[in-house]
Amino acid sequence: MAGRIIGLISCNYNDDSFGQLTAARSVASLPFGGRYRLLDFALSNMVNAGIRTIGLVTPYFYRSIMDHVGAGKEWSLDRKHGGLFLLPGSIFGPKAEQSNFVLRDITKNRSYLERTQAETVLICGSSKIFNMDFRPMFAAHEAAGGGITMLYKTVSDAQGQSGTYLEVSGEMVQSVTREAAGQANCFMDCFLIDRKLLLNFCEWYRNFSHIDLTDIIIDNLDTLQVQAFPFEGYLGQVRNISDYMRCSQDLLKLEVRQELFGSARQILTKIEDNTPAKYSGETVVRNSLVPTGCFIEGTVENSILFRGVRVGKGAVVRNSVIMSKGIVQPGALLENVICDKFVTISSGNKLSGTPGKPLVIPKNSEI
Repeated sequence: MAGRIIGLISCNYNDDSFGQLTAARSVASLPFGGRYRLLDFALSNMVNAGIRTIGLVTPYFYRSIMDHVGAGKEWSLDRKHGGLFLLPGSIFGPKAEQSNFVLRDITKNRSYLERTQAETVLICGSSKIFNMDFRPMFAAHEAAGGGITMLYKTVSDAQGQSGTYLEVSGEMVQSVTREAAGQANCFMDCFLIDRKLLLNFCEWYRNFSHIDLTDIIIDNLDTLQVQAFPFEGYLGQVRNISDYMRCSQDLLKLEVRQELFGSARQILTKIEDNTPAKYSGETVVRNSLVPTGCFIEGTVENSILFRGVRVGKGAVVRNSVIMSKGIVQPGALLENVICDKFVTISSGNKLSGTPGKPLVIPKNSEI
């Protein structure tokens, strides 16, 4: 069935809770895990399921997304038929909490939906971290006769956690709420929808283009056929800076790394050719991710480094994330810190945050 499905990934949303990390980029293009962007998970999951036509709804500050995906070569989407489509989003993308699929972004790109023969559209957000084979979900959607199929994961404690939650009876969605307590079915910002039904939404709600697709589904639950499909693997939800740090630290757990990156379903990303990481004789590295191009002379503990990071002699990086080309000069100490790209921390500086509120150093800073 994958050949009869096209993909649509919403990258045109932001959240002020990320502070300087999203000042010049969308949440979708946030660097993650030493070499990836958050967008890579949704994009790779679609490609691994056999989808070969995928549209990215981009924000007006789309440079970082275009620089990363290019023509889609790493995902085998640089092709004559189908391939990767960069679709313009609204100049002011949604910033409201839990608003990821604003109808005006769909309406603006109706031609993408009208020029295809595909029967179904797989719509995903770009701030969820998971590795999934979508094909069983495709089969369940087809067996149910189409309509809408929403992907969810049962979480143990939804109290105080922002999100969208489904009440499920059998395989059908009975209701949708914006908050829950205790065990709940968390909507994973991913659903299948019949293409003609999606086009109907554009027509029915053309005077309410600011509305979110999830709200349209909620408003029409009584008349729509809405199925639910469960996911049982690892789910990382990046809703704010604290979540970003927590999900980054999750990668230091062997079982999470094996599930996300150790299966036959690769998470693909932009390829960069770098030399292997180099360590001096006095280096101490414990429970950390150190990719290619790094040069480590100091101590790195419980941290995620990106390509090209340098940690000087006597410097200590602990419980932190250092993005590409970061430099921690000799004698500096970082603990619970997120350094954006091209940050330089001078010798002797001591910077620290807390696990729940990490200190963020903006891109290109020199401290």
